[in-house]
Amino acid sequence: MAYIQFLGAAGTVTGSKHLINLSGDPAGRGLQVLVDCGLFQGQKEWRERNWQPSPVAPSQIEAVILTHAHLDHSGWLPRFVKEGFRGAIYATPATIDLCGVLLPDSGHLQEEDANFHNKHRSSKHQPALPLYTEQDAQQCMQYFKPVEFGQSVQLTPEFSFRFSRAAHILGSSFAEITAKLNGATRALLFTGDIGRVRNSQVAPGRVVHSGPTEGESPDVLVMESTYGNRLHPTSDPRPELAKLINATVARGGCVVIPAFAVERTQKVLFMLKDMMESGQIPRLPVHADSPMAVQAVEIFLKHSEEFSDETKQLIAKYGSPLTWQNFYFDSKVEDSKKINDSKFPSIIISSSGMATGGRIQHHLMQRLPDPKNLVLFIGFQAPGTRGASIKSGAPSVKIFGQEVPIRAQVATLEQFSDHADTPELLEWLRTFKKQPSVTYLVHGEPAASSQLRMAMTSALGWKVEVAQWMQKVDVK
Repeated sequence: MAYIQFLGAAGTVTGSKHLINLSGDPAGRGLQVLVDCGLFQGQKEWRERNWQPSPVAPSQIEAVILTHAHLDHSGWLPRFVKEGFRGAIYATPATIDLCGVLLPDSGHLQEEDANFHNKHRSSKHQPALPLYTEQDAQQCMQYFKPVEFGQSVQLTPEFSFRFSRAAHILGSSFAEITAKLNGATRALLFTGDIGRVRNSQVAPGRVVHSGPTEGESPDVLVMESTYGNRLHPTSDPRPELAKLINATVARGGCVVIPAFAVERTQKVLFMLKDMMESGQIPRLPVHADSPMAVQAVEIFLKHSEEFSDETKQLIAKYGSPLTWQNFYFDSKVEDSKKINDSKFPSIIISSSGMATGGRIQHHLMQRLPDPKNLVLFIGFQAPGTRGASIKSGAPSVKIFGQEVPIRAQVATLEQFSDHADTPELLEWLRTFKKQPSVTYLVHGEPAASSQLRMAMTSALGWKVEVAQWMQKVDVK
């Protein structure tokens, strides 16, 4: 019997990897396809799985279908190729463009972290090694193959797929899979991450289209549950954001915003520009401090077909963000260091969004001990991450092996999420043309998946199960 096996993002919100085995043969004979190939992030027990060999030999997998570029869905691909995968990695053109930036940057950061630990002897591993290198990531890009939205790809006579819009980030997609099993045709839908259903009046600042593809009709649904136990605020975040920034400036402090370089940074940049032009906040220096910031913005501008109306209007009015006065894209290390030399108020947007790596660590070391400053979280902080520790009110946090006291103001704005919450997910599911025979919830913490399951069974009457790590389920 054909089966799906959950190799990641089951019981946790990271490490998305879902194996489709059409033959039912665990030895790997017959077609095997992987949907997503993400990094485990957060708690140590999850991160350690990045170092374990793939549960299924990469050489036995024919293809990877990649829903989008975020590292928790794509970030294990260089390691996967390093372990022997030589098939095709199918993704939308925008996703491939973003992976061409994100994956080498991930390898570079891992090399930097390993070098730092070796220099300071701050790792129990001697020597500390990167999971993969920048060169490994560059080499894995040769296996990517672009697939446009709506284009059907026939891998075998029994297996085909196409991408439809997930509206999560640029290029993000659902994988709609058709499999012929014993003369019967089965439709499988893997959502990846699902974007906000509502428009910019409820989710202000969106830079890509709101609302995922409606009217799906899968027999089996594999669906994310990141925000399955949360409700997004429906208020406009701009008044609160202006209040926080103005108060920080008044006490002579800096605003530090951990934000992923893809989507979230663009969203914040456009919102800050609009708020400055309308007089809600002063014209402060804004630093997008990430080696990939310029590249990410250039890729974003290249794919104007995905812009929200709000974004189109802002670009028409103010031009490219790369040309805005007082907005700086700091790609060089020297530029990043100069930011911390400044004693004047500024806004620093730097990755990673959960403060697990990258330049944000240096800014937090510099700014966290000073009560004049503000650390503002605008995204989900997975349990076990440095961002979650800071957000929880911890008195200190470890960065580069040092305990850094937290005296800065810490605030969170929940409106910036690019994940649909429970009411939005139910709204989207009600557009389905038919009820799936079974839905498996993945990519969520246990509490989130459990609560979403109860909401779906209660509101829709569907059969819903929470996927377990390494579990195999029949595709009936």
